Amino acid sequence: MCGIVGYIGDNNASEIILDGLEKLEYRGYDSAGIAVNYNQELIIRKKEGRLKVLDEDLKSNPIAGNIAIGHTRWATHGAPSDENSHPHFNLDKSIAVVHNGIIENYMDIKKELTQLGYNFFSETDTEVIPHLLDFYSKQSDDFFSAIQKTLKKVKGAYALGILNTKNPDTIFCARKDSPLVIGKGTNENFIASDVPALLKYTKEVYFLENEEIGVITKDSIEIFDLDKNVINRDLHTIEWSMDQATKAGYPHFMLKEIHEQPQGIRETLNRRLDENNQIMFDDINLDKSNIDSITNIYIIACGTAYNAGLQGKFALQKIAGIKADADIASEFRYSDPFIDENTLVILVSQSGETLDTLAALREAKSKGATTLAITNVIGSSIAREADNVIYTWAGPEIAVASTKAYTTQVVVFYMLALYLADIKENISKENYSHIVDELLAIPDKVQSIIETEEKIKKIAEKIKDNTNGFFLGRGLDYSIATEASLKMKEVAYMHTEAFASGELKHGTIALIEENVPVVAIATQDNLFEKSLSNIKEVKARGAYVIGVTQISNRTIEEVADEVIFIPETDDLIAGITAIVPLQLLAYYVSILRGLDVDKPRNLAKSVTVE
Repeated sequence: MCGIVGYIGDNNASEIILDGLEKLEYRGYDSAGIAVNYNQELIIRKKEGRLKVLDEDLKSNPIAGNIAIGHTRWATHGAPSDENSHPHFNLDKSIAVVHNGIIENYMDIKKELTQLGYNFFSETDTEVIPHLLDFYSKQSDDFFSAIQKTLKKVKGAYALGILNTKNPDTIFCARKDSPLVIGKGTNENFIASDVPALLKYTKEVYFLENEEIGVITKDSIEIFDLDKNVINRDLHTIEWSMDQATKAGYPHFMLKEIHEQPQGIRETLNRRLDENNQIMFDDINLDKSNIDSITNIYIIACGTAYNAGLQGKFALQKIAGIKADADIASEFRYSDPFIDENTLVILVSQSGETLDTLAALREAKSKGATTLAITNVIGSSIAREADNVIYTWAGPEIAVASTKAYTTQVVVFYMLALYLADIKENISKENYSHIVDELLAIPDKVQSIIETEEKIKKIAEKIKDNTNGFFLGRGLDYSIATEASLKMKEVAYMHTEAFASGELKHGTIALIEENVPVVAIATQDNLFEKSLSNIKEVKARGAYVIGVTQISNRTIEEVADEVIFIPETDDLIAGITAIVPLQLLAYYVSILRGLDVDKPRNLAKSVTVE
């Protein structure tokens, strides 16, 4: 979590830091702070609350200087407060540190430092780092050596930006299991937790790897390992545009990203289709010999990516005829899963930095499994460490609640299922072409759903005051229900649960009472009549039912209070379209409740802690 930005150059560092932090506030927004190196003095300002609190403080009392680091925080150790905000510093404020991640052994280090006479002013794990740097720098004039010793001492995850007055023209940075990129400019350079903070200034970046240290001046970028061996790293050019990382006239990023789904899906498809509409995954090492040797597939992810994995499981089984299981990354490592060299583990992560998923990836590789990442971020940790990677092409997703990353992940799963089915020769050419054609039609169908958002807003008005609700579905529709329920929880703070419709009578129906909203998803033709029966069951108990179904299923109007129709689509892939109106429903319930839809309370976009 948390956002880090650093700048060194000839321009006003405070302005660039604040601008970059604004692009990263989705990573955390409990507090924010900045340290500026000015005339060999570190000036530190940090404030509890959203970034605007720090911004207003700096406008009334500006800090001059051309070298700075900044931070926007998602609280882990210690409640949001001025004291717990970053940057943290040593006693004489000659060293300042911003940190993303968790120092797992900080209590032991804090005890040692306290015995040495060091005083602590915050409840954070981070504060041990500037004090360690202070301790080791007193043993040598080489500040790099102090960083080496500090990083070898700490255990856990970190992305660090470091300033010190003895090296007034240098930013030091380091990472382990938390993302950090170095941006290359002209007479200026940058560091950041994520690319959107840099797009206004540069598209050329170096991705720092685990246990590497960056030494940055305005004219140079050097990268070393922990033993000070020089690392030669390729420079990457980011394809995202600045417009993609801004609201572009929309009131919120979430709404913009819902509207961007047709283009994201189209781009994800077009990048992998040849002129004959054959799916190409030539850059992944999965041919017939590999696939025939695979006896087990695990799909591992968290949150929305896990819900995409549920659809992926459905696609792999229904289309490719391969048994697959989906598991939550934070549980996977601790369940002693049966993994060997005949296992394919698919890791799904929007950011490519989700720490639980990254840990599952490493566990799978240690047991000899073949690993495949599905992610939206080129050069991310999961993408780099997996044996194979398939990128979605959603573009930058800024809103904390994922929308376009989810739908493009699902599209990738269907393409992968078709690709594997073709390799295994268990799909006819006619059926293959039919499903590809159906996928190619999805962007226009999603667009037609988006154009009905005024109706969805009116439905949101009717349920916005409810505190509880339910999402029901059978088969594929149940996986849609899990994601729709999560969206409503994330952005509208409405307590909702997703249930397999057939389970209603086994306990859940006791919770149905007068006017409780129930969203019944019924896109599957072979299960439609059973779904109608479930709707009647909750209607008989007074529920307010919102049906979601394909446009030909008009009989649902006889039993539901409201119906959201989606365009006619092959049942196999109807989940891609069915989720879109429910994303809009969650968005409008949130807006009508007066909530900050892009920055839901207690959440952050990229979860880089366990």
